[in-house]
Amino acid sequence: MPVLRQLPRWAWIGGGVLAFIAGMVNAAGYMGFRHQSISNLTGSTTLLGIALGTFDGAEALHWTLSLAAFVVGAMLSGVIVQKSTLKLGRPYGFALLFESVLLFAAVPLLQREWSAGLWLASMACGLQNGMVSTYSGMVFRTTHVSGMFTDLGIYLGHRLRGLEVDSLRVRVCVLVIATFMLGGVAGAILFGRLREQSLLIPATLTGLCGVLYSLYRQRATSR
Repeated sequence: MPVLRQLPRWAWIGGGVLAFIAGMVNAAGYMGFRHQSISNLTGSTTLLGIALGTFDGAEALHWTLSLAAFVVGAMLSGVIVQKSTLKLGRPYGFALLFESVLLFAAVPLLQREWSAGLWLASMACGLQNGMVSTYSGMVFRTTHVSGMFTDLGIYLGHRLRGLEVDSLRVRVCVLVIATFMLGGVAGAILFGRLREQSLLIPATLTGLCGVLYSLYRQRATSR
């Protein structure tokens, strides 16, 4: 009989909130001066290839730095969190505060239409995506949903064939997809009113998540 896996409540809440935040950040990138997806590296890599193929050096440099910034953010996550398995007690709070600082720093640069603001936001997404990585052998990402849609389709196919379905994985996919989309809705509404300053909202939420997690971690580990 298969082992019934459960995701801790703090991970459900945190994963949903972080996907919501990523949706807001991505919406701001799309609606900003370069109309750029910040966390979708597939599109960015394609645009880098196009820039190289058309010998557009300036664009190639921009997309190279965008991709490199995301990797640096994930690298920072590896340095801070150290382990890729989701577990209470790891220093996610510090990583979230660092992400918050990166998003706050991106705002004045984006207001001046400097691409460096996009690179900082991309680094923040890389940090977040690297921080929430795996749980019980299950990949748990919060800054993009291509994998989530793929997994959801696979599990629906399994169900049609009458095969056993990992219900936890299905619920995680639905959670991340739904909250990421809602974040995009909120990001679009906020950008229409605040423009680049709309990023201050996810920056604040990320910092608040970092503080709350640190307090929860301290309380849980002191019992």
